[in-house]
Amino acid sequence: MRQKITVVGAGNVGATTAQRLFEKSYADIVLVDIVEGLPQGKALDILESGPVVGSDANIIGTNTYEETSNSDIIVITSGIARKPGMSRDDLLLTNMKIVSDVVDKTVSKSPDSIVVIVTNPLDAMAQQALKVSGFPKQRVVGMAGVLDTARYRSFLAEELNVSVDVVQAYVLGGHGDTMVPTVGPTTVGGIPVADLIPTKRLEEIVQRTRDGGAEIVALLKTGSAYYAPSASIVEMIDSIVLDKKLILPCTAYLEGEYGLNGLYVGVPVKLGKSGIEHIYEFDLTDSELQSLHKSAESVKELLEIMAGN
Repeated sequence: MRQKITVVGAGNVGATTAQRLFEKSYADIVLVDIVEGLPQGKALDILESGPVVGSDANIIGTNTYEETSNSDIIVITSGIARKPGMSRDDLLLTNMKIVSDVVDKTVSKSPDSIVVIVTNPLDAMAQQALKVSGFPKQRVVGMAGVLDTARYRSFLAEELNVSVDVVQAYVLGGHGDTMVPTVGPTTVGGIPVADLIPTKRLEEIVQRTRDGGAEIVALLKTGSAYYAPSASIVEMIDSIVLDKKLILPCTAYLEGEYGLNGLYVGVPVKLGKSGIEHIYEFDLTDSELQSLHKSAESVKELLEIMAGN
């Protein structure tokens, strides 16, 4: 019996995620959006690709939440992008309301689901989803570190002219300017990356990773990334649906790990059929640990703004 996955938000990230999941054929998909006709049209288009890509899964689009009942996984991509004249606080509070509403409507119909948050600012939205859902922390997880790490690994592989498969790395912390691309645990074919790339050049690659999303936005002029984000979401869902127990950098609720408490921050976790099954604490350098705490402070600032509204 196939699993059931709801994807809320039929924009580029949500629709591409739905397409990638449909092509996996292990789950039926419900694509939800408030724009009339948008999720229905995109879902029908994806469904009609089934005979070509060899998928017998079902996918439907809807403007309501009735069809999402008894979903195993709920992916929330809905929200607005920052517009000219809009402050970060405006974006934060608007998306907080959207995510709160979506979480409330979906989890009431799927009380045993796992919630994957993609909406930005991601760490704060994951915290809000945990609060609204009342779920245990293991069943609310944020997608950010997988994407940031994919960018980091891509840049390192390009620099050294090697396969991305041999680059092992983790990006920790909040999803934003304060993210922490680690150097100590990063290896290429088992060799520490610091032995292969000069310090100055490595620092440039770390900074490019932090600016990865902004670099794409600047090139596109309108819009933002969605191919790599959707692939990152699906890697997480693969690990959950297939119980692969991959160790992936995800946004998770910390209770003492890395000296942080009561906060969603990006860290390495084991993902399986029950959600987050374990949080791993890596040995970080003093500088990396300090950067991780600085990143956590940025998340705390967002939570304080949310709490005041």
